[in-house]
Amino acid sequence: MVSSSHRRTVHGHLMAVDLSFFQSQTAQQLRAESRAKDLLLLLGHRGVEVSEEDRERIVGCGDPDVLGLWFSKALTATSTAEVFASDGESGADAG
Repeated sequence: MVSSSHRRTVHGHLMAVDLSFFQSQTAQQLRAESRAKDLLLLLGHRGVEVSEEDRERIVGCGDPDVLGLWFSKALTATSTAEVFASDGESGADAG
């Protein structure tokens, strides 16, 4: 039979997982690439035209938080100008 102190030690080792990868630059880049692909897929499914310039802007964005914001806007946007518009800025005025 395994002692409770040995069980606690083993449990402690199992729980001491190195999570640094998930905070690394590589992980952030992978999340950004995934979000960019999701955003382009969503825009395509919704029939929103994406110019080559807009596609490059999306794919070139390395910030998962910005891509997440754009994704949220893309759920209802009818143009990429609306997706990229700052808060309080209309899609027609965005550039």
